[in-house]
Amino acid sequence: MKIDGKAISSDILNSLKPQIEVLKKTGITPTLAIILIGNNSSSKTYIKQKQLKADEIGIEIKLFAFESISEDELVKKIEELNVDPKINGIIVQRPLPDNIDKEVISRIIKPEKDVDGFSDESSFDAPVALAVIEILKSIGISDLNSKKIAVIGKGETAGLPVIKMLDKMELNFEIIDSKTENKDELIKKADIIISAVGKEYIITPDVLNKNQILIGIGLFATNGKLKGDYETSEIENKVKYFTPTIGGVGPVNVSFLMKNLVQAASRGS
Repeated sequence: MKIDGKAISSDILNSLKPQIEVLKKTGITPTLAIILIGNNSSSKTYIKQKQLKADEIGIEIKLFAFESISEDELVKKIEELNVDPKINGIIVQRPLPDNIDKEVISRIIKPEKDVDGFSDESSFDAPVALAVIEILKSIGISDLNSKKIAVIGKGETAGLPVIKMLDKMELNFEIIDSKTENKDELIKKADIIISAVGKEYIITPDVLNKNQILIGIGLFATNGKLKGDYETSEIENKVKYFTPTIGGVGPVNVSFLMKNLVQAASRGS
């Protein structure tokens, strides 16, 4: 059965509207600063999705786009945004160019404005990890202690945040990467598969069964179209529940980003 991420997202966004109205009455408009470096088409697509949802609920986004920038210049810009009382959240859109140390950038953003949850010191959990947990709750899975969970991929924007969340929840799970020798067997045994690679055919029908839940986070762009770690048409009848590439985890991820931002604004970051 397909999981409707758009419906889950809509519920979250609707719940934020009254909070935003209250904030605006006090003179606060929740505002997110997004820094984009270069012309990555996927990054532009993700930013557009954020802008659309922000407009829908009355959140303001300030985009700072650079063709190129030095690390020192980027640090200076983030420090300016850190002390700007009108900016409640800061995102430096990934991927970053090779001349920028992503660890340095993650640490520079004030924890109370790190609404993407990249830093270990962040005041917020990563939206993508929150999205995964919320999606599981939406299908009645609230107790994960008895579930066998497999996370495929450990990249900084998808797999790693989920891994950190599962660790925080003190759950037992398997991490599968390119060096895992028995990955097919681990996937076959899993009750919940979280695929976060961003390459085609990471999941194929032969490793799936009718009792599994398949959540796809990994995305990549080809010919201007977003694709995921599996072909929906190939797996939709092979598992109990699955998220589609479009309208699955993505909208829920964005809605939790907005929720983190509203919390940051409410706290007076």
